[in-house]
This record gives sequence, C-alpha cells and structure tokens, in this order.
Amino acid sequence: MSSFRVLDLVKPFTPFLPEVISPERKVPFQQKLMWTGVTLLIFLVMSEIPLYGITSSDSSDPLFWLRMMLASNRGTLMELGISPIVTSGMVFQLLQGIQILDVNMENKADRELFQTAQKVFAILLSIGQATVYVLTGMYGPPSELGVGVCLLLVLQLVFAGIVVILLDELLQKGYGLGSGISLFMATNICEQIFWKTFAPTTVNRGRGKEFEGAFISFFHLILTKKDKKRALLESFYRDNAPNMFQVIATLVVFFTVVYLQGFRLEIPVKSTRQRGPYGTYPIRLFYTSNMPIMLQSALTSNIFIISQMLYSHFPDNAFVKLIGTWEAQPGSAQLFAASGLAYYMQPPMSLSQALLDPIKTVVYVVFVLTTCAIFSKTWIEISGSSPRDVAKQFKDQGLVIAGHRDATVYKELKKIIPTAAAFGGATIGALSVVSDLLGTLGSGTSILLAVTTIYGYYELAVKEGGFSKGGPSGFVDL
Repeated sequence: MSSFRVLDLVKPFTPFLPEVISPERKVPFQQKLMWTGVTLLIFLVMSEIPLYGITSSDSSDPLFWLRMMLASNRGTLMELGISPIVTSGMVFQLLQGIQILDVNMENKADRELFQTAQKVFAILLSIGQATVYVLTGMYGPPSELGVGVCLLLVLQLVFAGIVVILLDELLQKGYGLGSGISLFMATNICEQIFWKTFAPTTVNRGRGKEFEGAFISFFHLILTKKDKKRALLESFYRDNAPNMFQVIATLVVFFTVVYLQGFRLEIPVKSTRQRGPYGTYPIRLFYTSNMPIMLQSALTSNIFIISQMLYSHFPDNAFVKLIGTWEAQPGSAQLFAASGLAYYMQPPMSLSQALLDPIKTVVYVVFVLTTCAIFSKTWIEISGSSPRDVAKQFKDQGLVIAGHRDATVYKELKKIIPTAAAFGGATIGALSVVSDLLGTLGSGTSILLAVTTIYGYYELAVKEGGFSKGGPSGFVDL
C-alpha cells in the first residue's frame, strides 16, 4: 500500500480546476509570438478596466512599494496583479527545496500534481487577498458599500486572478514565449517608464502648467523659454516631475545590466561515455538571475505594509514606533517612513536625499547588498541549482570537469557556484542602490527586474527564432 503524501490532498480538486490543454505538437515561433501578443493585450485591457462598485481609492496605498514588481494597477481588475502566482510559486519552491513536499519532478504524474497544487493555492490566495482588501476599506468603508457590493468586488478580483493564472499557464505550456509572470511584470514596469518619459498630459505644481513627460517637457521648455540655459537646466533637474537626467540614468542602468548579463565563467566539461570535443558549462555572473532582488523587495515591502497597518492603529506604541513611523509627503496622500527600522530600509528618493542623511544611506546600502547576497546563496540551495545538484546532473549525464576525476566535481563546483551566487546577488543589489540614488524612472528594483526579463526574452527568441546573438564572455576570474 502506497504511503500518503501532502500533495495527494489536491487530487479531489483536479476535475474542477480550469486548465489549459498542452499542445499536441510543437507550436511554431510565429504562433508563439501571436499568442504572447494576445496574452499581453488581455493583461493591458484588464489593467485599465476599473472595479465596479468602488467609492474611493485616493487614500495612501499600502501596496505602493509592491505595485510595479507585482504588475498591479490600483482600482482595476489587475489589483492583485501576479501576487497570487508569485507567492504560490515561491512557497511551493521553498517547501520542495527543504523537502517538506515529496515530489519527483521527473515523474509526469508528480509534476502535474505539483502544478495543480500551486494553482489551487494561488486561487485560495486570490480569494484571501481580495477579501482582505475589501474588508480593510481599500475601496471605501464596507458598512457604506453593503454586503452585495463587497461580495461583487471580491468576485471581480478572484475572477481576474483566475484569468491571470490561466494566461500564465497558456504561455508556460508552450503556446507562447516565457511565462506570464515575467511578461506582465516587465510590461507593467516598461509602461510606467514610457508614460513618465512621453506623457503628453499637463500638471500644475505651483509654477504654471507643464508637461508631465520628461521628453515632451524638454522640447517644450527649449522651444518656449527665451533663456535656453535655464530651460535646459530645468528640463534636466526639475524636482517636481520626471526629468531628462532620470531618463538618461535609466538608459545607463539598462545597458549596464544588459552588458553584465553576458559575463560568465565557462567550465570545460567532457563526456565519460563517448569521445569528442570538450563542451562548456556556463556559470553566469547573475547565477540566480533577478531572484535575490525580488526576494529582498518582497521582504522590505511586506515589512512596510505591516508597519503602516500597525502605526495606523497604534501610533503611540513604542514597539510600533521602533518598526517605523509614517508621514505623508507634501502634496501627496502617500505615506513614507519617517523614522524607525522601516526608514533605514526605505531607499533614498534622490542623490541629494542620500547626501543629506549619510548614515541612512550607508545603512541602506549595507542592508541591500547583504540581504541580496544571502538570498542568492540561500536560493541556490532550495531551487535545485546548488553545487551538489549540479554535480548530480553531471553524473546523470556522464559529464566530468576536464582535468578532474568524477569524485572531485562537487568540490570544484563548490568553490565556484556559491561565490558566483553571492557576488552576483551583491552586484544586483549594488545596481539597485545606484539606480535609486540616480533617481531612475521607477525604483532600482523595478528597472533590474524589467531588464533581466527583457534580456531573458531576447535569449528565448534567439533559441526559438534562430537569429544571431552576441555578447561579452568575461567573468573568468571569479
């Protein structure tokens, strides 16, 4: 009699879950592009459809720090964004990594059961998050909304969450390119950067009407101001709206990350089963990709949310003040940390702010670099990419490192992979800090997530479409 497993609990739900059927044959590249475009279009439309029944969404946004990363748009069907999928995926990856879940990913039945469990948990998270959002008054006091409207709001959010899960599944099963999580996140970030650069709308922040978009404002100021020098300075350094310096800083960070993506150490390997030329096993500088900065951002964002909730209910409690006190910025309802632990975890809004409070800046830099390095080293252990896991893959495939015996493969990989993971994680963290200090359009975290995702899609298109690829191949002195 077979032993009972935790994953078996989801078997009764399988017949009732909506599912995308796997393609019977390989989908051509052009069709993948089409389905990726259709998926993206559905996401963008849902991001613009407001929730029916809300009375207000003008108060301080407790999810302000997570919006970009989770492809979330406040007050719309995409309120939850990709949060349920990301949370479910991370939780199950962690449970699998620390071997709480007994699952063999090489077994098709186990793999499908694991994916079903992730989907069930993501739907439950959608229901839970939607209920919390409505009952905590994010769309107006529940007593004023009424039971019917509250229930309708929850149903809208849950329905949108299920649609996002299915769109992600559509791409993951081979109909499109990459995953919905990466696609939606990168699109949301790029959309906001594009708007801040080219927005044709006008705003009045005490100096008369001016264009919101940095690029539009630059040409408007140059063409309308008589003092060209002053117009140039204002377009590059205005502090009340996006400016050209931020645009240039964003481009610099973008191309820097693209360049660093190509840095890798190539380990020569040979087969023990057949003769032939040596192959290479690449270990990238960004060995864990953008996962360290995602985990670091998720950690700080959740601390910010908890701190704001505690401070709004217990503003005089000493422990709550130690975690963080929150104040609104002039001309805005959005709350920002003013003191406490949260204040030192919050990035400086500009280079001038960083210079005015050097202690906070130093603490913030050390915090980001340390947490990213730790998260990166930890992630390789729970994601199946540790030295032991790679050594096992080598053994299963009959590969050894050139010039070394099979028994020493693990020792050699242990010298390289943890160092690459920690150094790569710290590098990602450093780029995020530099982005924040330079004042890029969007947070440093969001810029890095977008760039690494776009580069991943480029590599995927190279693999699928077959067009040429080039890039640096350094990082040989790890």
